[in-house]
Amino acid sequence: MTTEFEKSSGNVYADLGYAHAEAHKTKARLVERIGARIEARSLTQVAAAKVLGMTQPDVSKMLRGQFRSMTIDRLVQCLLALGEDVNIMVASPKTSSRRVEKRGRLRVVAA
Repeated sequence: MTTEFEKSSGNVYADLGYAHAEAHKTKARLVERIGARIEARSLTQVAAAKVLGMTQPDVSKMLRGQFRSMTIDRLVQCLLALGEDVNIMVASPKTSSRRVEKRGRLRVVAA
């Protein structure tokens, strides 16, 4: 018996055919960091909701992966409220082989 598999592109949202897959992946990484920061500060969801300016049910939904309606900006604001520094860097491609017409990449790098 053989098991069939498909190699991932590194973005599950793209693999599943979602529109705006890079934005979804970025949101997921930001929420992952928000969850880690909440845990590191030993905050309950009620306390986290107060810090984030959200309701506890909304914090719960976000941490369970229901963050599709949240904007990247809102998630960044959550990180700032939790005391995280957020750096946004815009960089030109390192190689000239990338065509000018090709879209850039969006990624979240947690330090």
